[in-house]
Amino acid sequence: MRLKSYQIGAEEFFAGVRYDGRMKGSSDLLVLGLGFVLGLRHATDPDHIVAVTTFLGRERQLHRACRIGLFWGFGHTVALSIAGLVVIGLKIPMSKWLADRLELGVAAMLIILGARLIARVHTRWHEHHHDFTWQRLGLRPMLVGIVHGTAGSAALTLLVLSTISSTIHGLLYILIFGIGSMLGMLAISLILALPLRVAGDRLDWAIRPIQIGTGLLSCGFGLYLAADIWLKLP
Repeated sequence: MRLKSYQIGAEEFFAGVRYDGRMKGSSDLLVLGLGFVLGLRHATDPDHIVAVTTFLGRERQLHRACRIGLFWGFGHTVALSIAGLVVIGLKIPMSKWLADRLELGVAAMLIILGARLIARVHTRWHEHHHDFTWQRLGLRPMLVGIVHGTAGSAALTLLVLSTISSTIHGLLYILIFGIGSMLGMLAISLILALPLRVAGDRLDWAIRPIQIGTGLLSCGFGLYLAADIWLKLP
């Protein structure tokens, strides 16, 4: 959740090297390529997958599942880019107090997403009418991606500030990282949607238990994250 997935790889790469924005050619491509690869890897963070799965649990069409992944990634990239502009471009630091509260917000969001999915499985409350605008246009996944991106921006901007002194290159790195996370979540959404599509076609009775299980997983993981973060608060 705290971007450890890409921090480890980036720290190993930058060990003993400071990218000052003056390197050209292959060095530029190497740094930006690293951002793209770490963005792909970042999409596999458990809290990201759990959140997106709560949307995929109701989808049987692959193109809609892919759209969910793309909109999550778009929201995530937008949030990272805005945070990058503020922290790196305007030199306004993000406090640890705020970063911790944003992560608690992600935990609360996972609990809400899980509880909502479970409730909808049981009630089917106006599903077709209320879901059309938000779900099919991808606004809910995008908002979830924005929450994730905002919560993760503190660690990413700190890493960029400590390794890349050029403002332009730092912002470009964050953008490439965001694009990588978008494509990574697109691939994950497709991989997760395929078995759900098969289950929907051949094992229709299994869809309901899968959806309830997904909701319980989201609630449980959200509670775990909240407890872990809360215990580490000063």
